[in-house]
Parts: sequence; C-alpha cells; structure tokens
Amino acid sequence: MAGRRLTVVLDPHRWLELRRFRPLYESGAMSLREISKETGLNRRTVSKYLKDPSSAAPPKREAAGQRYRRVVDEVAPLIDAMLRSEVLLKASVIHERLVQDYAVSINYQRVKLYLQEARPRIAEELGIGPAELAGLHRRFEVVPGAQAQVDWGDEGKILAHVGISKVYSFHMTLSYSRDPFCCFTTGQDLATFFDCHRLAFAHFGGVPMSIVYDRTKTVVRRHVAPGEAVPLHPEAVAFAGHYDFDVDVLAAYRPQGKGRVERQVGIVRDHVLAGRAFSSIEEINAAFAAWVPLRRAKVHGTHGEVIGHRAVRDHTALRPLPTTPYLVAQRHLRHVGKDCLVAFDANLYSVPARKIRPRQLVEVRATKSQVTLHSTIADRDGQTMLAVHPRAVGRGARIVDETHWDGLPTGAGRRVTTGDDLPSPRRGQPLRAADGPLQALLNRAAAAHVEVSRRPLSVYDELTGTRPFTTNAPTKEAH
Repeated sequence: MAGRRLTVVLDPHRWLELRRFRPLYESGAMSLREISKETGLNRRTVSKYLKDPSSAAPPKREAAGQRYRRVVDEVAPLIDAMLRSEVLLKASVIHERLVQDYAVSINYQRVKLYLQEARPRIAEELGIGPAELAGLHRRFEVVPGAQAQVDWGDEGKILAHVGISKVYSFHMTLSYSRDPFCCFTTGQDLATFFDCHRLAFAHFGGVPMSIVYDRTKTVVRRHVAPGEAVPLHPEAVAFAGHYDFDVDVLAAYRPQGKGRVERQVGIVRDHVLAGRAFSSIEEINAAFAAWVPLRRAKVHGTHGEVIGHRAVRDHTALRPLPTTPYLVAQRHLRHVGKDCLVAFDANLYSVPARKIRPRQLVEVRATKSQVTLHSTIADRDGQTMLAVHPRAVGRGARIVDETHWDGLPTGAGRRVTTGDDLPSPRRGQPLRAADGPLQALLNRAAAAHVEVSRRPLSVYDELTGTRPFTTNAPTKEAH
C-alpha cells in the first residue's frame, strides 16, 4: 500500500459549495488562495476542480473528522444579529458596517454568499414567508403587442447653458421585444405627458394592449391605501379609451413591475447623453433617433434574440392608431385681474375686456402648444370661448392681444405743459394784454411781468384792529 494515496469523495454539501466559487474565480473576483482559505481545501485541489468542471468530486482533507471553518464564520453571529433587526438589509450595507463599525476585514463576496443561506434561515425564525423577502418578484413574459411600460427620467441641467433650467426624458418600452422610445421635454405636465404618448405610438406604428405606470399624478387622481381601487385621472381614462389600451397602475413602492423601462432609462442616459453637449431639445431627440438602430441591432441578454428582429413581431401585433388624435388639455379655473389678464403656469394671458368683469372666474384649457380661455357660462349663441393664445415658454411671460383692451381708457386726454407754449384762448390768435392778468397768470413765462401792488403792514393792522409789533416796547427788568 506504500506510495498509494487513498482518495475519499467529499460529502455533497462541500462539493456543491466549492462549485459556487467557480463564477467568482472565472470573473477574477476571488483568487485560488482566497477560495482555498474559505473552503479549507488544498490550493491544488481547488485549482484542479475549478479549472476542470468534469472532474469527480475533490478528496476530503486528511483530517477527515475535523469540520473546516470559513472566514465568514467568525462574524456570522454578528451578521445574523443584523438580519434579525432588519431581515431585508442589503449585503453591501452589512459589509460596510462590518468594516466601519467593527473593523472586520472581510471580502464582500463572502458576505454576499453567506447571506444567500442566512437570510432565508433568519426569515423563517422570524416567521416571514419567502415571498416577503426583499428583491423577490415574479418574472413574467408577455406575447407580442401585449404590453408597454412608461417612466420618466430626470436629466438635470444639461441645457442650462442655453437658458433651459430642467430637462426630462419620457420613456416607453415594449415589454416583449424591449424596443425603446424616448423623447426629451422641459416639463412633466398632463398635456406634455400624453403628447409624448402620441409620439411613442407613431414611433412604434401602433398601440399596445396595456401600458404599465407607477402612481404618477398625471395618471392617478389621488393615492389610496394598499388593496383599494386606484382612482384614475379623467384625462388618462379618456386618452386610454380613445386609443383603446388598458391602464395598468403598479402597487406603491413596487418598481420591479416595470423594470424593463427602468433599465432603459439608464441605458439611454449612458449611450445617448453621457459625454456629449447639446444646444436644444431637438438636438437631443435627434441623437436618440440616431442611436435606435444601434440598439435594435443588439442581442438582448434576457430573451437572447436581436431586439430589432423581435421588435418586428411586436410592432405587427400592435393595435392600429385611430384616424384622429386625442388632444389632452389641462383644465383649471382662474380669476380675471383688473388688467384683463389671467395667470396660468407663471405666465399671463389676456381676455377681451368687453366680455368679462373683474374677478370673474374663467376656465383655462392648456395643451402643449396652446392656451384657450373659456367662460363658465355660455353666451346667447352657446359659445364659451373668450381667447386663444400660443402657450408661453418658460415663466414670467405676458401674452397679450391688444384688441382685448378696446374700450378701456387709454390716457390720451391727459396733458401736461411747461408753460412756455401755452395755447391761446382763441385758436390762431396770440395772447394779448387785453386778455387780463388772470390769463397772464396761467402763463408761467408771463407771470414775472404781472404788476403786484405793495402796501405797508400798518394798513393791515388798522383793518384788523391789532396793535403793531415793535421792538421799542418796554420790557420788565429781572431782579
């Protein structure tokens, strides 16, 4: 028996654990030495069985009766205590606290691997079901044309240098193919939101059967408790009815339900915006349109097909567009000012003075490009429209139709003069001395030549019966 080595097969648990390190080794996240130290196996044994997956299970250590101890076992009670206080705590947070609060030097991947078996165990101890654990959600697949997902992105001040303070990106992604659409706007109001929908439908060539939203105020009228029916915005209901799709609103705090468009927001930001400078919204939209063919030529990592090929089936299954578009309008009630101006969205719009009164309540209907002002009571002809204006861009603008002020005082009858060119009482005749001193007083230049009589003050004393004041009057001496 001398010179021969007895090979004993490991128990399945340790062999499966060794196999779990293969992705870490192949990606370079852990070295053979670290894996050997973690598993308690010889470095050569780890190298042999990680490099050759078809090999049999590795042999046991010579001290077969001893249980190997991992590095993470030293801090396992500490990690378990953190999980008992918050079972949904992320691995990155636990690793950060181990390093900062407890000065533990440990590889992040070891903490992550330990949590894979520790989290379900601690959850079971706490009586928490598997479906309630963080990060767990049901993956779903859809048929072509069945669903699209919508989301907003905040792109910040990428156009601040041209006077546009904020830029937003609207995203719609077809769930079956992951075919993307994106357009950039300066606002997230109701009219802009659904105008972006129309652009997306034109981009795809049709309408999906349902669209998934989060609880944005342009879709949901108000928030409700979990489990209650979500009240939809009236304009969202009307828009969906016109284009014949179903509105699907996610539960609160469940972004996983629209993860396909959530991922698309970051992809567009990285491939279209990153490292570039733009001077207008149109230029950014053109950059996205130029990038779309590149995206469609990619093989998607989830469904494993070329996005463009799969998008053809998606587009074919979409519902056709209606013959007439539905124009969504914001509707608000506003008071008319004494200057015949109505304030809306930090801008002022005029209404006809002859058709309104001060502080009258009017209805503002605003689309993306137009603002119409309506009376709340129809006139004799059944009409309510008062004025139509182009929608102002930005804030602080005054959109005024000068004819709306017809009939109001213009101030044309007010006059002032310096007195040098006072017109004569009779047109075409110069001022004469015979016109009298009163007329001369009206002329500032002639006032200096008016004769004024002069009398001594004693005359006024005699008229009033008072004794004139004199400085020669006797005074009482002080003792």
